[in-house]
Amino acid sequence: MLALLHTSMVHVPVFNALRDENHPGLELRHLVYEELLGRARGLGPAAAAEATKTVISEITEEGATAVLCTCSTIGAVAEAVGAELGVPVLRVDRPMAAAAVAYGSRITVLAALESTLRPTSELLHEEAEAAGREVELRPVLVPDAWRRFEKGDLEGYAWAVAEAIEEVEDADVIVLAQASMTPGAQLVPSKIPVLSSPRLGLEAAAKLV
Repeated sequence: MLALLHTSMVHVPVFNALRDENHPGLELRHLVYEELLGRARGLGPAAAAEATKTVISEITEEGATAVLCTCSTIGAVAEAVGAELGVPVLRVDRPMAAAAVAYGSRITVLAALESTLRPTSELLHEEAEAAGREVELRPVLVPDAWRRFEKGDLEGYAWAVAEAIEEVEDADVIVLAQASMTPGAQLVPSKIPVLSSPRLGLEAAAKLV
């Protein structure tokens, strides 16, 4: 069984659909803890470490053999907890980051939530170093996007992301820092490759089970 640790309910149908499309028969267990993101936003990702450890401990005791953390803000915390507990834990954006550094050195990072920019940037530098590459990151906070998300205006949220994608120039690849931003990439054509994390993340996590 693969457990998915979410901080929003919107991810549940997305990953179920990806499972049905690409990994039929894979057993998923969804865990939604919005308070982990709230704690990380207010006090920093480390503040969510103990609660994340409790969640991962409990789900592995219930039979999960691996965990996929779909929240980019607490992804590094979840991986560290996994290493401490001896449980395979993958942050959903790691495979995306590895793919991004292979495209080229100029990477634009679009984020709807400011607290995601630093963890995503650190991850991209980590993957670049592992690949023996140098990258130039341009972090961009998408205006008004998270406010729309919190109001439940998912269509408006997606269009805010789409408009930000259209404005990007002089980049080898565009990285969407949060899994929830994925629908925005489907609304507009882009001459620059746009990477999002759900499909790549689930594909990599499925191999851990």
